[in-house]
Amino acid sequence: MELPLAGGLQIAGLLEDNVTKEAYGWDYFDRLYCVSLREREDRRQSALKEFSKVGLADRVEFELGEHHPYNIEQGVYESHMICLRKGLEAGAKNIVVFEDDVEFDRFDPERLKSCTEFLRQHPEWKVLLLGALIRSSRKTTNQCVQKVCYQSLTHAYALNRHYAETLAYEPWQGIVNDTLFRPLTDDVYAIYPMCAFQKYFTSDNYKYPKLVLIRRLLGGLKRIQKANEFYQRHKFGVIAAHVVIILYLLIFLFER
Repeated sequence: MELPLAGGLQIAGLLEDNVTKEAYGWDYFDRLYCVSLREREDRRQSALKEFSKVGLADRVEFELGEHHPYNIEQGVYESHMICLRKGLEAGAKNIVVFEDDVEFDRFDPERLKSCTEFLRQHPEWKVLLLGALIRSSRKTTNQCVQKVCYQSLTHAYALNRHYAETLAYEPWQGIVNDTLFRPLTDDVYAIYPMCAFQKYFTSDNYKYPKLVLIRRLLGGLKRIQKANEFYQRHKFGVIAAHVVIILYLLIFLFER
């Protein structure tokens, strides 16, 4: 009779340790929010399942919004700024914002923990991207962190308090939220490899239907983001390989 009990306790202990391990890296962030339209219960349920996979089942607060009466992009921007203001007014030093179509893949709690240790050692950081498209990247002293030049997407990111304060109370000025961090030339980092992607849902952004179609034809944003990160990480090797192939083909053609 005692053996099943002991076995049950052992299994429970292992599960508890695993949850603690997954949640540990998130402890660096004081407030975590997720932007969602009130009517998109399907997205919130999906997001909750994703958060539970990475130890965030009970830590993320949903910010529920309505369709903006005349500008979808302004509505998205204002929802993100509400999250930042909430975090600042709660005294948060570091704030995470997700969008409700977030999907996690390649998440490793030890990598996140290492990443947050790097941020502690570099208090000047402004943005940590958990998922995004980037224009360039280079290695840092930490193999779990890459320094990047931001291109687009804001479905999963963290800001420190100082930088959040420069954004949170700014009124809408026509800047698309998905390009919010482009003006930054330094202090933008990303976890390596990035672990947050955008799951395919029917888009709420009806302003750019052609862009949605192109993304779908290219295999979806998840595939695009992974390819983008790989290319920026191995850019010179990829270019060199293409040059070699082209030269080989030219030599082959001229020797015939």
